[in-house]
Amino acid sequence: MSLQGSPGPSGPVVDQAEGHLPVMVEEVIDVLAPVAGSLQIDGTVGGGGHARRILEANSPDGRLLGLDADQAAVARTRERLADYGDRVVLRQSNFEHLADVAEAEGFKPADGVLLDLGLSSYQLSSSERGFSFRAEGPLDMRFDSGRGRPASEVIADLAEPELADLFLRYGEEPQARRIARAIVEQRRRAPITTARELAEVVERAAPAPPRGRRRVHPATRVFQALRIYVNRELETLPLALEAAVDTLRPGGRLAVLSYHSLEDRIVKRFINAERRGCICPPQVPVCVCGRSPRLAPIGPQPRRPSAGEVAANARARSALLRAARRLDA
Repeated sequence: MSLQGSPGPSGPVVDQAEGHLPVMVEEVIDVLAPVAGSLQIDGTVGGGGHARRILEANSPDGRLLGLDADQAAVARTRERLADYGDRVVLRQSNFEHLADVAEAEGFKPADGVLLDLGLSSYQLSSSERGFSFRAEGPLDMRFDSGRGRPASEVIADLAEPELADLFLRYGEEPQARRIARAIVEQRRRAPITTARELAEVVERAAPAPPRGRRRVHPATRVFQALRIYVNRELETLPLALEAAVDTLRPGGRLAVLSYHSLEDRIVKRFINAERRGCICPPQVPVCVCGRSPRLAPIGPQPRRPSAGEVAANARARSALLRAARRLDA
């Protein structure tokens, strides 16, 4: 689901057909190391930028399974990758079900799994989805519009303390209480139904500091918190990581791109736990759980985009890449 760009040998790697910029694409290919004939899984296929590069790397007979909770993303990417024929299998599914889909489609065990946790540029540009501060359409924010509650209902129904807790927990927003109070006051006058309306409420409640002191929109953390809450992102991520490890063959590789500290913390802790294996309490002198290490980190943790990539595409500045290799356990 990447929205960022990544520099290759001579600048950002861009899908010329639609201007899609997959984040840190060369770094992802480096850690996944796809080869001819390999089975690769993109658990968040988004705009298909990473998928295209993987298919180039594992040609002529390698295959790729792409999943995305967003039905529109799957349809769009199926069209964009049509030239690869039966080397590509695309399914609408949340990545928490990765292991089941992989087994059903003949991709288990897999040689590589990629999870890109960012929004796609298409989701941001869609006025009907409500991900962008400027969107005039419904305040929805669901990846799968057929499941869960739209963000507008969350904003309308939660009490002020619950809203403040949501913005603080999932957005790490320091002005959470002030913003929650402003939202409750506004909805007494009229419902907040569009992303633009919500962004304006937040900006009035917690305006940006003077020019030069803040690089992001005042509503960034609030929108992040709502998106995470609506899509259960922090609940499904550990399930997806577990599914990925279960799906990989020994020697297979896992690559995860995250864009904020809440996600990265989960990924870091998961890899560290799978690196240790044993889950016995520290006071137990001898291991009794019998768990062996299942992952070994690959390279520096985390890898960050180059200065050149960030200069060419500011949206890449928060990207973090963690990677690991599946052990024989």
